[in-house]
Amino acid sequence: MPLVSFVLNILWVVTGGVWMALGWLLAAVVMAISIIGLPWARSALTIARYTLLPFGQTAVRRDEFRGREDMGTGGIGFIGNVVWFVLAGWWLALGHLFAAVALAVTIIGLPFAWAHLKLALVALWPVGTEIVSNDEAARGQGYSRV
Repeated sequence: MPLVSFVLNILWVVTGGVWMALGWLLAAVVMAISIIGLPWARSALTIARYTLLPFGQTAVRRDEFRGREDMGTGGIGFIGNVVWFVLAGWWLALGHLFAAVALAVTIIGLPFAWAHLKLALVALWPVGTEIVSNDEAARGQGYSRV
């Protein structure tokens, strides 16, 4: 991890990023204990990790990144995103939005506010999204599926 990303991630955790990561973890636990949400629990855990340390990583559309469609990027993925939005997406996005507004008030908080806005978009529609390092995104090669 580059030094700038490391420092930004440390500042992110200190300025409250850990709370939103815990929100994602809570969503994963709730999804795991319910019958209907079990398919989304792994994705929520992956995004919880991304939310804890967002700098140096990015969320990309899996079909555009991989160059092919799969089950999560087609019609089933659309239905999965609708279910996710109803069950957990809206309140996680709202949490990220509130955090972004609070951080945007200060000049030093602007990079963190921007990160929260990006995470809010992921929270609304995560199925078919992949979390990759910035280097992999630039090369077009990834490894970690959401």
